[in-house]
Amino acid sequence: MTTAQKSSKRGKMVNGFDPANADNLDTRTRAFVERRSRLLGPAYRLFYSNPVEFSRANGVFMYDSEGNEYLDAYNNVVSVGHCHPHVNAAIARQMDVMCTHTRYMQDGILDFAEMLLATFEPEIEHVMFTCTGSEANDLALRMAKHHTGNQGIIVTSEAYHGNSELTAGFSPSMGENSPLGTWVRRVPAPDTYRVDTADMGEWLAARVQEQIDDLHRRGQGLAAFVADTLFTSDGIFPQNANMLKPVIDVVHNAGGVFVADEVQCGFARTGTHMWGYQRHGVVPDIVSLGKPMGNGYPVAGIAIRPEVAARFGHDMRYFNTFGGNTVAMAAAKATLEVIQNEGLQANCNRVGSVMLEGLRDIAARHSGIGDVRGTGLYMGVEMVKDPETKVPDSPRALALVNKMREQRILISATAFNANVLKIRPHLTFSEDNATRFLTGFEDALKAVS
Repeated sequence: MTTAQKSSKRGKMVNGFDPANADNLDTRTRAFVERRSRLLGPAYRLFYSNPVEFSRANGVFMYDSEGNEYLDAYNNVVSVGHCHPHVNAAIARQMDVMCTHTRYMQDGILDFAEMLLATFEPEIEHVMFTCTGSEANDLALRMAKHHTGNQGIIVTSEAYHGNSELTAGFSPSMGENSPLGTWVRRVPAPDTYRVDTADMGEWLAARVQEQIDDLHRRGQGLAAFVADTLFTSDGIFPQNANMLKPVIDVVHNAGGVFVADEVQCGFARTGTHMWGYQRHGVVPDIVSLGKPMGNGYPVAGIAIRPEVAARFGHDMRYFNTFGGNTVAMAAAKATLEVIQNEGLQANCNRVGSVMLEGLRDIAARHSGIGDVRGTGLYMGVEMVKDPETKVPDSPRALALVNKMREQRILISATAFNANVLKIRPHLTFSEDNATRFLTGFEDALKAVS
């Protein structure tokens, strides 16, 4: 087992700083790490072998405590750019008026709900709000279990869907020390790089059916199949457009619902569609939303077919003290306005194509790159020791992440072996930003060869 794999199993964080290496840091950074550990405890993680301290950010750039500029090609929480003036102004304006919950009559939540629902298919009629993606997926699965009367959940092998008690229980990427629920089953990711099949949809549907059969045999039945439709934690596999229909047919035939986790792949990031699942020509029963929804302000939620919400709404009541509050709605509405009014979906498509073409051109000159895949502004670069055997090269991938950090370009890594570079720029990335990224990436490749 490689050092990267051992590290990934200890708390399962790719590209995490190891406190055992604190002696290698400069005096100021070491003192910060020691203070952080003393005050926050051992569960928190820092990025990079040499952690970086940021003091401010603007647009696609972040600035460290010494004023050095970093190109941010990773953070999708502030998806329309750090400190976007339209979003910040909307938050400040509403905060100056009132911040309160959903149990009073307000136009703001209804105006945003109408605006958001217009981006989905007509079958999806309701939206409910939370604070985080974890809460959204938690609510989605509570609703799925109540609607179906079943307990079983099927996810992909390295999925991440949240850190609540329920969602961590079906997030295998949290690591072997984070237990999965006995009602959870895993299927392999649709790995276009390694799986040799003429029909990936039928291949995955067969794997899902096997797990459905096992759940039924054990008396649990199927509540939901949950998928991030770019399979980002599994290694980023966007080439599988139009693949999910046979999978969802199997799920529905078993009485389950399909939950599309759009926390990472939604809000125009694919470039071709507003939502990742739309690339597959299917309509989910529940869509979960999070991270980029408020451009840094905590807001998330689910969009639901009415027939799935009906029984839950009849039998239960739902309230979230901060979910859907007036300031959150202002932030979310302003963020969606930026995406739509600034043409960011088209920008994702255009700039993403430039980056993909550039990465593939670089890959042709470097045998350590086994595969380049992506759509819009979400890309994965798989590092391998040998392009013939496709053996993962975790050490080189993590060395590249840290070398890019030295060159002041931020990325990370993903997948079970931590060998897939995770490149996820802001939706506002420009072609000039892409050029700077590609130049820095090839320089980093040469440096770690």
